[in-house]
Amino acid sequence: MDKDIFKDGTDYWMVARNIKNLYLSDGSVSTLLDFERVLDSIDLYAFKHWMLGELVAGPEITRYHVTCTFMWPANLMPDPRGGSRLLPFDCEVKFLKKRIQIPVKIKDPSDYRPGTHKAKMIEEPIWLVEIRMPRSLMEEIRTGSVEVEGEEIDLSEIDDAYTQGLDQEGLTQQAQQNTQTSNEIPAAPAPNIGTLNAPQAPAPLPT
Repeated sequence: MDKDIFKDGTDYWMVARNIKNLYLSDGSVSTLLDFERVLDSIDLYAFKHWMLGELVAGPEITRYHVTCTFMWPANLMPDPRGGSRLLPFDCEVKFLKKRIQIPVKIKDPSDYRPGTHKAKMIEEPIWLVEIRMPRSLMEEIRTGSVEVEGEEIDLSEIDDAYTQGLDQEGLTQQAQQNTQTSNEIPAAPAPNIGTLNAPQAPAPLPT
């Protein structure tokens, strides 16, 4: 990770420039989508604050790897356990605490820098997380399979297993509801056999 990132106030605008450059390059957008697909496939976003990361550098594409750097406010540090999910897939994850200068929100003339029409800058602590990911992993995720520790795993089988598990759980719950409903229906009263079927006595003869 570049330790000089955000070394002065002007680097704050690097975030906007980086996003602009992404939109100007179809290849970078496609690579970033594959990168994000891997993070989603390993359930990284289930861990606290990972959804809040902001891309500040990358994707830096080399022959074998893609590297992206994301930023979080210091009080919203992403759960390191999420980063550990990437390690078995030959990814490198680095955490770095830095400070960044950002412009204040202008509310009155005192918020301008003296002699300028530019906002004053204040320092805020942040977390940077750099993820270096093998391109082969991105391609495997895209095709629906991935090799972990020498064993190839079909991702569609995992999805099917989850789906079957949910279906089975739904059937079990439905069966329980049906059983409960049947137990709650009151039994019909038994007919009074003696009253219905007993022969009636003949009427008395007239006198």
